[in-house]
Amino acid sequence: MLLQGGRVVDPSQGVDTVADLLIQDGLIADLGQNLSGPDGVEAIDVRGKVVAPGLIDVHVHFREPGRVEAETVATGSRAAAAGGFTSVCAMPNTDPVTDNQAAIGFAVKQANAATGARVLPYGALSVGQRGEQLAEFSNLIDAGAVALSDDGHPVVSSHFMRTALEYARTFNVPVADHCEEPALATGGAMHEGVVSTRLGLKGIPSAAEEIMVARDVILSDLTGGHVHLCHMSTRGCVDIIRRAKDNGVNVTAEVTPHHLALTHEECEGYYTNAKMNPPLREAADVEALREGLRDGTIDMIATDHAPHHYEAKEQDFDEAPFGIIGLETALGLCYKELVQSGILSLPELIQRMSTNPARAYRIDGGTLAKGSVADVVVFDPGATWIVEPERFLSKSRNTPFGGQELVGRVERTVVGGRTVFELGTS
Repeated sequence: MLLQGGRVVDPSQGVDTVADLLIQDGLIADLGQNLSGPDGVEAIDVRGKVVAPGLIDVHVHFREPGRVEAETVATGSRAAAAGGFTSVCAMPNTDPVTDNQAAIGFAVKQANAATGARVLPYGALSVGQRGEQLAEFSNLIDAGAVALSDDGHPVVSSHFMRTALEYARTFNVPVADHCEEPALATGGAMHEGVVSTRLGLKGIPSAAEEIMVARDVILSDLTGGHVHLCHMSTRGCVDIIRRAKDNGVNVTAEVTPHHLALTHEECEGYYTNAKMNPPLREAADVEALREGLRDGTIDMIATDHAPHHYEAKEQDFDEAPFGIIGLETALGLCYKELVQSGILSLPELIQRMSTNPARAYRIDGGTLAKGSVADVVVFDPGATWIVEPERFLSKSRNTPFGGQELVGRVERTVVGGRTVFELGTS
């Protein structure tokens, strides 16, 4: 495959230039001007388009095994490819939980059969995600787990978290934590503030997240273990992480597109597609998260793709489940909210959606260097499009962005040298 005349953006090499990209045998073969491939090469004109390393999402939920009416590994993989993602990391809170070799083996088997993005499984931190007994990390990693987490279930015990970080350090893998103090958050349905008061809903205070973030960075400093902080949502968390990084703590953090774009006011009218955990916060939090992403305090963007069947989100706000889908809107939303607004340059956005997650999780990808795996996204930065949830490749439709205009549309996603998504044909 020869991609001709595109704007090649590769933060891993400091590349931002108009060039050709040659792919052979599943690898990046060459990058340069006026390239020619071997006989029979598929030449594709991508002038006016961006060619970049495939996006990487370290936080998705694919529901299989368990709630396959909402998503499967196969449909999630295709949805990811449609969003420009070439690798995604699937959280372990399935039914049953991926807390043993057999469960990881099943996840790997389903991933290998999928036809979109690569799907890399998490292993659970604890047996049954109950926070009582450590899972067998060595078995999980040997079976294919790329990281460890009890996501959806905060690690309540500080002793347990310390032990997990010490144990995971021996395998050089991150421990990803859903930071939430249950005593403060239990029963909450949205951010604690003026909107929750007006709606008569129990709120989740920012302190519930910030307390656990502070604890986790302290324990990371104590153990030297790599703690990854999931879906940051408050300005206080940004301040804590910034200080921790200044002190050399082994911490990385992610933020979701929806926490960069929306506030708790989206919940007005008891709109369940705006119900998520952590909840949408205040405008000052959005600004702090954007600044934290800009200055490197927050390392990456992750979708926390959380599909739910239509009927689940049709319940009363208190009863409806947390979460929204995000794989197919992430790039267009982030380009509109971050690049067009001048918060990030395009190379900086690609760094935070591809290069940084690849480095933090030691995933092949995030680069177009010669000899690297040919995971590539081609997108049109000038294309505007309307979000039509009924056309998603995901099985679910729970998004607050339906009907909105986004900027930047994925045209082609290449995984291992093979096109897995092409706009208009998938």
